[in-house]
Amino acid sequence: MGGSTARSSLCDRAVQKWGFTMDYKNAGVDIEAGYKSVELMKEHVKKTMRAEVLSNIGGFSGGFDVSAFKNMEHPILLSGTDGVGTKLKLAFLMDKHDTIGIDCVAMCVNDVACAGGEPLFFLDYIACGKNYPEKIATIVKGVAEGCLQSGASLVGGETAEMPGFYPEDEYDLAGFAVGVVDEKDMITGADLKDGDVLIGIASSGVHSNGFSLVRKVFEMTKESLDTYYEELGTTLGEALLAPTKIYVKTLKSIKDAGVRVKACSHITGGGFYENIPRMLPEGIRAEVQKDSYPIPPIFTLLAKTGNIEEKMMYNTYNMGLGMVIGVDAADVDKTLAAIEAAGEKGYVVGKAVAGEKGVTVC
Repeated sequence: MGGSTARSSLCDRAVQKWGFTMDYKNAGVDIEAGYKSVELMKEHVKKTMRAEVLSNIGGFSGGFDVSAFKNMEHPILLSGTDGVGTKLKLAFLMDKHDTIGIDCVAMCVNDVACAGGEPLFFLDYIACGKNYPEKIATIVKGVAEGCLQSGASLVGGETAEMPGFYPEDEYDLAGFAVGVVDEKDMITGADLKDGDVLIGIASSGVHSNGFSLVRKVFEMTKESLDTYYEELGTTLGEALLAPTKIYVKTLKSIKDAGVRVKACSHITGGGFYENIPRMLPEGIRAEVQKDSYPIPPIFTLLAKTGNIEEKMMYNTYNMGLGMVIGVDAADVDKTLAAIEAAGEKGYVVGKAVAGEKGVTVC
């Protein structure tokens, strides 16, 4: 009885202090909003379902039937995880949240595809200061679109409402993908040799890396981002927020054309100088001709406005190539045709030569 009296007394004091009885919603977490978010996103998630997804396994995990793996000689699971980084700041300023999910998926599935893998499923994590159901559903719509572009199923995710940790109008977005490849089909770079050709696949722009520098160069205001630039053919914000290209189907098109990709690099943070060497074996150097393909105007504008030296640009950004692959010289024409058939642009950008492992941009 004494305990009950004490609890009643505490509750009375709480009502006097805050003017209401405390509950989870008054603490800043709206469970009902969470339920509504889930309902609103269901239609988008449903579109991504592959036949292997086990939808009736229960509400706490996603299930995926791997029985098809038995048709592979030696199945290898691949995984990739990443976030969108400070590109999110632009989405906040522009109040545009329908494509940022594509970026999140792209950053993960492109890494899986780099090893020759087929993405199977994806899970996302959204942490926010306040759950606005329509906004959350819009973000997940973008995630679902990225999954559709890559052939992966969106089998689960988490929306964490964290008042006091994030500002009410901001959120973070991350995720991870799981894929599979038969060991004999893995892209490792091990047999890339002197004389092999480097082919670059065009990017859609800045993608999802280097935005901390972007935000130092350009004024981050709604007015600045809404400014139209003749050389861009669009506003600055639209050019910067263009979603990251997903290359899964392009690499599949190359494989289906009978071409064996020997090496593959996803050009993300660290640009050419960090990422291209990751696909090279010891004793092989990559030579990239910077005038062998058109550099998107957003990079020219960025370098000029920020007075950024050329090497730093190539050491930070993709400079118009989202992926670089190495193939045998005899397969160049077939590779370029397969890239075009997938709806993308490909360019012969250099070659592999004998030398110290690394990259020369000339």
